Amino acid sequence: MVGLIVARSKNNVIGKNGEIPWKIKGEQKQFRELTTGNVVVMGRKSYEEIGHPLPNRKTIVVSRRKKYTGDNLVTVSSLQEAIEVAGDENIYIAGGCGLYEESMSLVDKMYITEVDLTIDDGDVFFPEFNVNDFDIAIGETSGDDIKYTRTIYTRKK
Repeated sequence: MVGLIVARSKNNVIGKNGEIPWKIKGEQKQFRELTTGNVVVMGRKSYEEIGHPLPNRKTIVVSRRKKYTGDNLVTVSSLQEAIEVAGDENIYIAGGCGLYEESMSLVDKMYITEVDLTIDDGDVFFPEFNVNDFDIAIGETSGDDIKYTRTIYTRKK
């Protein structure tokens, strides 16, 4: 299974000045639950924002410029190579924008946290996609000051 996991604002912003433009208690819980014990694929900038391999999962960084190695950490030069390295394991694409765009035709499921904010000065956006290609399941809505809704997009067969 190739999945994609992201949180986006109402206007599709996923980043601002190299960071996620919100801090919402509990919002990243789904990320940990889904990815633990699986493979997380991310681009170099996303990896550098985190700064370390993710615990209890294999982290594959896609980069043509730098090489990262460590426990459960490997660098590859393309998304296709990342998928090959992952083998039969569940894969979760975790950013950034370029990998999301490249993986859009490959994903079986997208786990999108819809954050109830509009970020006017965001500089990284989640790519547009055809919602008609997916069955949509609306999950829980949560959050204290800032609400967010879990949405699962499953590719139609």
